[in-house]
Order: sequence, then C-alpha cells, then structure tokens
Amino acid sequence: MGVTGWAPERGLFTRATQAMRRWSGRSQATLVAAFVLAAGVLTLGVLREPEWVPPSALLLLVVVAVFLLRLRPLVILGAVVLACAWGLWWSGAPTVIPGVLVVVTVAVVASVAFARERERLGLQGAPGDLMLVDLRDRLAAHGRVPPLPAGWWVDSEIRSAHADGFSGDFMVAGTRPDDDALEIVLVDVSGKGLDAGVRSLQLSGAFGGLLGAMPRDEFLRAANRYLLAQAWDEGFATAIHVAIDLRTGDFWVSSAGHPPAVQLHAGSGRLELIDTVGSPALGVVADVRCHSRAGRMERGDVLLLYTDGLVEARGGDLDQGIDRLMGVADRVLAPGRGSAAAVLAGVRAGDDDDRAVVLVHRD
Repeated sequence: MGVTGWAPERGLFTRATQAMRRWSGRSQATLVAAFVLAAGVLTLGVLREPEWVPPSALLLLVVVAVFLLRLRPLVILGAVVLACAWGLWWSGAPTVIPGVLVVVTVAVVASVAFARERERLGLQGAPGDLMLVDLRDRLAAHGRVPPLPAGWWVDSEIRSAHADGFSGDFMVAGTRPDDDALEIVLVDVSGKGLDAGVRSLQLSGAFGGLLGAMPRDEFLRAANRYLLAQAWDEGFATAIHVAIDLRTGDFWVSSAGHPPAVQLHAGSGRLELIDTVGSPALGVVADVRCHSRAGRMERGDVLLLYTDGLVEARGGDLDQGIDRLMGVADRVLAPGRGSAAAVLAGVRAGDDDDRAVVLVHRD
C-alpha cells in the first residue's frame, strides 16, 4: 500500500480537476446568464402563480450558484436576486413578507462572503471542491506505511477537530532498504481546518523526502530548518520521530515539543513512558538539539505515539491526560491486538482539537 499504487488514481483525478477548471472558466458568462434568466422566470412565477412558486425558490438559486460560480459572477447574480426579491415586495406580491426579504438578503450576503473566502484560498466554483478532495487524498497517501517484514505492523488513526475534512496532525513513514529500518514521524501542525491541512500537505511531502535521506539524529534539525524557511505566520509544529531496526527491535525516539511515547512491554505487561529530553517545537528557534532515547521492542511489545489533542483538555493538566491515556492503553493493548481506533475511543477526548494515535506492533 505504498504511494506508487495510488499514483494512477491521482493522475486521473488531476486530469478531471483540470478539465473541470477549463469548463468552469469558459462557461462562467453562460452560467451567470442562465441563472439571471432563471431568477427572472422565478420572479414572474411568484407574481402569476404564487401557490406554485414561493419566493424561497430564489434561495435555492443562490445555493446552487455558490457551487458553480466564481466570486464576480456570484456578486452579479446576488444583486439580481436582491433586486427581484425587493421588487416583488414593492409590487405588492402577497407571498413576499418582510421576513422573506431578510432571509434572502442574509443568504446572498453569506454566499458572497463564503465565495470570497474560497477565492482567497484559490478555490473557485466547482473545481475548488475537487481540489479539496485531491488535497485530502494526497495527505492520506503521504501517511501510508510501506510493506513491512513479517512480525511487524503499524496501525494509525487520525481524526480532525469537529469532524472537519482536514487535520493538522499527520504521519509520514518510510523504510531504509539498506539497513532494514522503519522510520515514523508524527507531526502536529499549529492551527486547524483547511489552513492547517495545506501546511500539513507541504510539510508531509518535505518530511517524507527527508526520511531516509538524513541520518536519524539529524532529521528533526533538518525539519526545523525547512519549517523556518517557510516563514509562515503560524509556523510551528511539534513532532516525534521514531527509528526502528526491524531485525533486532532496537529503536530510537526523539521529539520536538511533542508528548512522550509509551511502550507496552508484553513480557511484564508494564507501560513505560519514554520521556525524551525535549526541545522546542519546530519552527521556533534557529537551531534545535534533539537528544534521542534508545530502547528495544521485544516480541509482543507495542510502541504508542499520539498528539496532544488526545491528552490535553481545556483547564486540565497534561500529566493527568497522559495518565488517563496510559490507563486506556493498559486495558486496550494488554490483550496484544488492540487498535489505534480503540485507544482513541477509550480516551474520549473532546473533538475541539485534532487527534492522532499511531501503534507500532511487533508480533
């Protein structure tokens, strides 16, 4: 399930997106003319057949137009719709009452504001929705784990705040064929929603390129330099980096402003908090010094990585959140086959922040 198997689908989707953009660009004048004509027909219907054509039909016209028109054509249509609604009221149409005028006016203003925000993000009309889906799929592809040798498997669960389509939490994984090693990076980007999703996509691509290309002790420093070079207003992120020798089970963990990993020792059933010597979050200072902590995964052991959305609560204590997580991990993972989704569900963290759980199992 590597990125290679996904590439043809991405190419097909990209071509469809480009075709939609070309069609939408050429047809904007035709579309706005059709919508204006429809507004005129609906206005005439409200006057002559009020029992069959309610004034709220103008709202349906605006809703459909939001998905097809760019900002300027939508402003033109909004002005026409307002003129029709107010004209009907001045003409004494019996079904047009002041409340209808208020609702239509608010709907037009809200639609224009929504289209303006989409244009600021470069998402115009129907092709913008395809771009969002493409963005989400690319981010998911960067988090796919390459095939692993028998006895090793990785399970992850990432959920966005308020069930949004985009998350500031992401995972990147890669292997080093020359020394049979697996590397995983779990990152929590500042912010939420689409803005965080765009930054996550850029960082996940860059971090994926750094994995395997940099010595493990240099990865977070290189990631910090890349993040600083972007000069974003909200330009920081926390990260935890794990490198595992798949032949011996030896591993190294380092972090930058990120909550500590947890290891379940299958032999004793003990949970160990792997508290690395922390450094500031990425993108805060010019140079970070991340000291790794070494360990070893025996058969049956599980390594748990997570983001702070799982353990932080407004007004709560971070240590208490970590204790709660370890209690859930003790119940869920002790049988040896617990899933990341089960850990996330057991913690019952609020949905006002992005949350991610990654489990590395050695059978």
